[in-house]
Amino acid sequence: MIRKNNILSIPFLLFGAALVLALGFTLGRSTGEITPGSIDGAAELIGLSFTPQEKDSMVGSITAHRTNFQLLRSTSLENSVGPSLVFNPLPQGFYPDQNQQLHDWGLPKEVALPEKDHDIAFLPVSDLSVLIKSKKLSSERLTQIYLHRIKTYSDTLSCLVTLMEESALKKARLLDQELATGKYRGPLHGIPYGIKDLFSVPDTRTTWGATPYKDQVLNETSTVVQKLDEAGGILIGKFTLGALAMGDVWFGGVTKNPWNLKQGASGSSAGSASAVSAGLIPYAIGTETLGSIVSPSTRNGVTGLRPTFGRISRHGAMALSWSMDKVGPISRSALDNALVLAVLHGADQKDPSTIPASFNYSVKNEVKKLKVGYFSSFFEGTRSAIENDRAVLDLLRKEGIELHPLELKTSINPAPLVAMLQVEGAAAFDEFTRLDLDDQMVAQHRNAWPNIFRSARFIPAVEYVQMSRQRSVLIQEMHELLKGYDVIVTPSFAGQQLQITNLTGHPALCLPNGFAANGTPTSITLLANLFEEEKLIMLGRLIQEKSNWQTKRPPLFDK
Repeated sequence: MIRKNNILSIPFLLFGAALVLALGFTLGRSTGEITPGSIDGAAELIGLSFTPQEKDSMVGSITAHRTNFQLLRSTSLENSVGPSLVFNPLPQGFYPDQNQQLHDWGLPKEVALPEKDHDIAFLPVSDLSVLIKSKKLSSERLTQIYLHRIKTYSDTLSCLVTLMEESALKKARLLDQELATGKYRGPLHGIPYGIKDLFSVPDTRTTWGATPYKDQVLNETSTVVQKLDEAGGILIGKFTLGALAMGDVWFGGVTKNPWNLKQGASGSSAGSASAVSAGLIPYAIGTETLGSIVSPSTRNGVTGLRPTFGRISRHGAMALSWSMDKVGPISRSALDNALVLAVLHGADQKDPSTIPASFNYSVKNEVKKLKVGYFSSFFEGTRSAIENDRAVLDLLRKEGIELHPLELKTSINPAPLVAMLQVEGAAAFDEFTRLDLDDQMVAQHRNAWPNIFRSARFIPAVEYVQMSRQRSVLIQEMHELLKGYDVIVTPSFAGQQLQITNLTGHPALCLPNGFAANGTPTSITLLANLFEEEKLIMLGRLIQEKSNWQTKRPPLFDK
């Protein structure tokens, strides 16, 4: 069922309000009587003031709120329990197409098998698929190649949490047997992959990258893992993420960028992007809340797809922000990401935020018929690597794509709305804060989760709802802006587009487009309307077929 646009908040009492949390008690227990003076202190934190009579009247109500908070906290909630009210990114009157058609990928008829293993390892999924189906390459051999590379390089990159060698080889042999009998599951048949270690898999650790959870075992299968398993994928390993989905610092160290081992891989899908970049796996599953696919894809020089919010189920994944978390693939090409998305998309009864919508890609669709815009002011000036961004526009013009300039303008400033993420994260990790588990975290600086979660408890529930209401306006405005175009080209980090599109749930495709002066990869981003990822793939595929930015390999790992 498609739900009409309705931006709703999580239950208010789970995250509290400054007018209660600052009233003379700790996160664990009451420490004294609430007085008009304590109300003054709380009101100052949120920029309000009250008369003596108003404060006197409030004491009883606030005392009751505090009592109710303590009652709420007597019930322990697992991270997997979501709020009863669900975020929906659909603008008023907009419903995605649900007429699913057969895909026409336009895969090559023949692919030559490279002589050297490392050349095989760096092939895109689209080529590996042809080699597997034609039986030039067995799934078992391909799995052995990646296992060897992971054992050789994962410590150098600090990108691996759990290697699943035994189960991967068993699955590979099974898939080879199926193919020998004529059973072929599709383009992902027999191809290994990795997942960000916030997806649960039975009998393996799901650490969320954080010390308090480094031995955690969640005995359920994530929907994405289940779907990839059914499609013939081979889960070969669980890769690192920045602790609780921030950055590239996890309990085992810092995940490295294969292009520069003195540099972190960025986050939070750090291990997924680093491993793909170094040829340890052909694709991996990441997540994004506010840049966690786009940022590591940029840093590591790989191609990341952030699908529309609600496109892919998050069941079995760590919750950070119920209204912003999104699941997507990281690979070597736009086409590879499409092959993965075709398997993963769809409604899931276990995730009420999923929205049924078709994903129809055909190589026969004419890319030159797309109406392509670009945020013109973002391509002006002298900022670092801007010539790489302009080169993408030049390439498109050369290929006969007419480019239409436009500006990203909204009446809503997205910066304050990002606090919704902080509030929801504080609720998702309520006991993490109250029981002082946050003291075990590696990162303890001002902008790390422990301090963010503590501070977020002082954001009033009323302000959270006001953010949600402004977000409704932002969604509608972005819908009106984007609906006149099929794809919009933008520098990945210019202006506020990354904040805005993560808040509105719009899809994005992040592509390599060269290197900065220091040798670090750079990227360009393509945006599309809700549930129109096939248009991102069409334009992204054109760019990548007419350039070689995505074919570059980190020299230290090209052996």
